Amino acid sequence: MSHESYPDDLIRSILRRVRRIAMVGASDNPARPSFLVFKYLSERGYEVIPVNPGRLGQSLLGRPFVAALKDIAGPLDMVEIFRNAEAAAETVAEALALTPLPRVIWMQLGVRNDNAAAQAEAKGVTVIMDRCPKIEYGRLSGEISWQGVNSRVLSARKPALAAKGFQKLTLDRRY
Repeated sequence: MSHESYPDDLIRSILRRVRRIAMVGASDNPARPSFLVFKYLSERGYEVIPVNPGRLGQSLLGRPFVAALKDIAGPLDMVEIFRNAEAAAETVAEALALTPLPRVIWMQLGVRNDNAAAQAEAKGVTVIMDRCPKIEYGRLSGEISWQGVNSRVLSARKPALAAKGFQKLTLDRRY
């Protein structure tokens, strides 16, 4: 697969079908991007498991940290990597040692490791690199457009506002 760009249909299908995500490099610091992505995905119905050996014994938004992917009971749909490109190789190797394999390995913005991606794809795992699932979800659902950013999703329909809080749109919104 070419990793220069990804079709919207591929990203949308991944975000629709995954439910259980291990976030490697998750942080409980609210100023860190991984915290914001963790919170965003959790609020949209994903089960996100924080993986960070330095935070073992602590929790992130009520979810206990685990030290490694192998410490997670049950299958994972996606492994999201919030580590640098060099460290991504060892995370991909750890993910490929799981049984069953995750369906998707997603490397965060700025993270690209073509060798690790090729190893995962050789085993049938879909790989997304240098993208953020929070941004992609927001763009494809129209949430980003609702906030004033061009998402390339056009609609004449104004979403009904929630009774309280921030408006949350879904990938299943019909235009």
